[in-house]
Amino acid sequence: MPEQTASAAPFLRRLLDLLADDAPAEAFGAVAARARAAGVGPGDLAEVEAATATALRVRGVMRQHRRRELQLSALFDTAGDLAASRDLDAVLNAIVRRARKLLGTDTAYLTLPDEAAGDTHMRVTDGSVSPLFQSLRLRLGEGLGGLVAQTARPYATPDYRTDERFVHTPAIDAGVLDEGLVAILGVPLLLGSSRPGGGTVAGVLFAAERSPRAFAPDETALLCSLAAHAAIAIDTARALADTRTALADLAAANAAVQAHSAALQRAEEAHDRLTDLVLRGGDVPEVATAVAGLLDGPITVHDPAGRVTAAVRPGGAAFAADGLDPREITTATEDSRAAARAVRRDGRWVCAVLAGPELLAALVLHGRGGLGDSDRRLFERAAVVTGLLLLLRRTVAETENRIRGELVTDLLTDPGRDPAGLAERGRRLGVDLDRPHLLLVAEAPAGAREKLGGAAVRYLFGADADGVSAEHAGGVVLLIADDGGRLPPGDTARATAAQLGQLTGAPVTVAAAGPAAGPRDLAAAHAEAVRCLRAMRVLGRTGDGACPAELGFLGVVLGNGHDVADFVTATLGPLLGYDARRGTELVRTLDAYFSCGASLTRAKDELHVHVNTVVQRLERVQALLGPDWNTPDRALELQLALRLRRLGDHK
Repeated sequence: MPEQTASAAPFLRRLLDLLADDAPAEAFGAVAARARAAGVGPGDLAEVEAATATALRVRGVMRQHRRRELQLSALFDTAGDLAASRDLDAVLNAIVRRARKLLGTDTAYLTLPDEAAGDTHMRVTDGSVSPLFQSLRLRLGEGLGGLVAQTARPYATPDYRTDERFVHTPAIDAGVLDEGLVAILGVPLLLGSSRPGGGTVAGVLFAAERSPRAFAPDETALLCSLAAHAAIAIDTARALADTRTALADLAAANAAVQAHSAALQRAEEAHDRLTDLVLRGGDVPEVATAVAGLLDGPITVHDPAGRVTAAVRPGGAAFAADGLDPREITTATEDSRAAARAVRRDGRWVCAVLAGPELLAALVLHGRGGLGDSDRRLFERAAVVTGLLLLLRRTVAETENRIRGELVTDLLTDPGRDPAGLAERGRRLGVDLDRPHLLLVAEAPAGAREKLGGAAVRYLFGADADGVSAEHAGGVVLLIADDGGRLPPGDTARATAAQLGQLTGAPVTVAAAGPAAGPRDLAAAHAEAVRCLRAMRVLGRTGDGACPAELGFLGVVLGNGHDVADFVTATLGPLLGYDARRGTELVRTLDAYFSCGASLTRAKDELHVHVNTVVQRLERVQALLGPDWNTPDRALELQLALRLRRLGDHK
């Protein structure tokens, strides 16, 4: 009796259970080992191992999303603290507590300068257990914190006690040892400039671990964001203190107090308005309108390619931004990104809108000469708020697109099963399948396929297109509404290929078909686009975009209403039948002959046979196809059939 093998199903269900329980990575690896020990057959075992790898990727994506949500929530909470409280200690305590929680460290703390003593001291700690450590004082240049304060740059060490980059002193080393700290990350609190190495250092924010640890760049960026909030709180507190001092000396400095009070009131108004926009989920044009009014100048918002996405004057009136060169905007945006602050270029102020290292957009202020520190900080804060709103909109767009993508997948899988039901589902999700849509199919190299789905969402989101995308059959399908036929399929495919290639960092090939309306016609357009994509692959047009009409005779043959299989069979049928019956290679020989420019010598090298063998095979081809097989018209037909057959082999 044949040996019984265990089923893979229990182990696949186990992987789903582990995903649901957010189990550690090693638990997933144990599933394949248990399947192997249980005697699961090779094929099923390979399926279990592949499912394990997929489950680990899904687990990583889910954890990354949860971490991003926690980070955004912390930044929103911190912004709320700044809006709701004028108590500096309460705000700083909340920032330090969130820094420890988000980075998952044993402790976090913040030091501020003591101008009277000429050193710095511990202002806030969270997770500290050592009174000696909590009472430490550092002079400029001493320890990791002294180096951060001196250079105004972030520093991290995986093992402080053995790191020779810092000036070690007995007092500092004793405090660090008493606290048991090993790995430390410190970032500066900058006032007057957000550029690394510039501005005034108002303090240092730390996250520390009691075991060796290498801090990632995104952890440094997150701590820098929290430090920026702490700097704003300190800046606001100092401004309030200056105001009280000025009011106390009103008789001597009445003019200065009035100017400072006006600036403070303006800063508070800006802070409250921008914070309110964040809390109530406002959109980017609302931020632009608010900033235009606060800074008394037109504001334009640009996408990463420099294109205008919003343009307003103070009061909300439209601003004509037709004369702006996208290349100049992108150059200035990169300067702002490198400087980590707003920059002035060609009479305009430009500030990059960032989410960590990713460029989301750019804010441009027109018609203003010099900007004071408060106005410049207001402009830079508006860029931060714009980034938060764009991230929120992207998260919502990704969620909505994922739900709509399931509809697209069902549509392409079985459009004839329930067309009316599919149309009704689409209406409930805001996708009118009866509306004409251009259908695009995109594919990327293996190394970039995981990025392609997210890039498609960002492309539709950035272009503000009325469309939806879904991952299907190893590629990505995009439906873009085209009611009036305003989107030329070929041009749209090329533009989409260029944008997706830029977003993924790899060549993306896009084929377009349609416009089409209704489940059945959309599914037919998808089939036509897939055939066009395969033709582009055969023609070597990787990284390009096209529609069937642009592929010449090959595109006509591939279009709807043409049976490619019948064409190939009618043209090459005698050779295919002979090869099938006799086990010969007449079709391969004919293909090599044409591919080598009708050269017998090159064909025999291509086939690795003697030239007489090639001659004998071609004589058999002539006997089967007729004496006119090598005339120009018949040769063209044969070459086209050979190429289409080769295209079919790529399916």
